[in-house]
Amino acid sequence: MNEQNKSNQNHGETPKKSQGELVSQPSAWKKLLSKRWVYPAAYVAAAAIILTLVWVYQDVSQKRLAHDPTKVTETASVPATGKIDKETAKEPKAQEVTATVKDMAWPVADAKEVKVVKPFFDENESAENQQAAMVQYNDTFSPNVGVDLGREDDKAFDVKAALSGKVSRVELNPPLTGTVIEITHDNNVKTVYQSLSDAKVKEGDTVKQGDTIGTAGRNEIEKDLGNHLHFEVIEKGTQVNPEKLLPKK
Repeated sequence: MNEQNKSNQNHGETPKKSQGELVSQPSAWKKLLSKRWVYPAAYVAAAAIILTLVWVYQDVSQKRLAHDPTKVTETASVPATGKIDKETAKEPKAQEVTATVKDMAWPVADAKEVKVVKPFFDENESAENQQAAMVQYNDTFSPNVGVDLGREDDKAFDVKAALSGKVSRVELNPPLTGTVIEITHDNNVKTVYQSLSDAKVKEGDTVKQGDTIGTAGRNEIEKDLGNHLHFEVIEKGTQVNPEKLLPKK
């Protein structure tokens, strides 16, 4: 009877851990994370850190801007009225044009031996002058984007570099335009020499002002002009009238 009672008592009790076996206890982190206030507190702390970093970055950026000499110069150029003087804003461009005019030379050995046989098409010129500056090929008319230079006796002549620079393009004997040479110069200026019979330079060559780069010849698109040089000046990507840049004869 006593043995049966002991057996029933043993079945009703929870089994105990044997001696030497560790009893698992919840860690301190789990206890901490189980608290309801932990996650809101962590979010608020992270937000505070981010805002602090943003304020520090903005403060550093403002200090750098205040010490940027470029920004200081731009600010000083604006009058107290808050309006920018248009004449002052145009001065840098005017200085660049003046330097180009001063440095450029005629693309021939002797400017007096040649004349303009077809002028540059200028939108501000009269209708008569604009008509004279049109290039006709078959039934198509197009404005002349350069000037064409030729001799009275229609003889060929040496073509010179109008400015020092680097040869950036050479096209040999295209049927419509003749050989084409392009030279790239400082201040974002390019000169183009077209209707040549040959080229005495190659792409990548460095040339000095007055160096012979080719010989004036004929082309199909302006065959009525005979031996001539088609000369273009491109400044900052825009075609400009070479006659306004070349020195007076």
